[in-house]
Amino acid sequence: MSVTHEGLSFERLGHASKRLETDDGLVVYVDPWGDVLEGEPGDGDVVLVTHDDFDHYDPEAIEAVAGDDATVAVYEAVDTSDLAFDVVDLPHDGETTVEGVDVRTVPAYNDPEGEHVDDDGSPFHAEGEVIGLVLTIDETTVFMPSDTDFLEHHESIDADVFVPPIGGHFTMDRHEAADFARSVEPELVLPEHYDTFEPIEADAEAFADELEADGIRVELF
Repeated sequence: MSVTHEGLSFERLGHASKRLETDDGLVVYVDPWGDVLEGEPGDGDVVLVTHDDFDHYDPEAIEAVAGDDATVAVYEAVDTSDLAFDVVDLPHDGETTVEGVDVRTVPAYNDPEGEHVDDDGSPFHAEGEVIGLVLTIDETTVFMPSDTDFLEHHESIDADVFVPPIGGHFTMDRHEAADFARSVEPELVLPEHYDTFEPIEADAEAFADELEADGIRVELF
């Protein structure tokens, strides 16, 4: 299913894999994962990767979606030596431009004092391991926080389109994501990273109903 906002189309390929396309035909993939891809589209102009978990950094999937002249930009903490591409490094916290797309990167992690920790009490995603992305494409701002909790520094970010994980366990759950969405004040919310496997099952319809009661548009793309 594809959702369009201000001429920018969004398609959730599955889990946290996304495809964006502009009116001018620029195609951007974010965190493509082979388990949810169909075929080898090979149409990506830009491929962005937020961290090295297997369901976000998949070299074979990157090769499958990337076009011949694609630019691949990956969080600088990821070992990309197994990629057959020249790679643009994305900083932990900063700004860069990738093929005309303005990219702001923001720290993403689980609060070590929070609920999303393993049996040893270590966060599933420690600080420094993950980045979120704020993309500006054709004057539309898209915030993809990636695998994270709703953190204090996130409260300063607003965007037109918000793409939060809602599955819980490894990331924020739907209730945290709803609070996060209210902070971002987007025109459109597109939830992801849920119902892929048992620990991250979520009631996406309830998430949508909760935000739509506040006048925030949600699409389960």
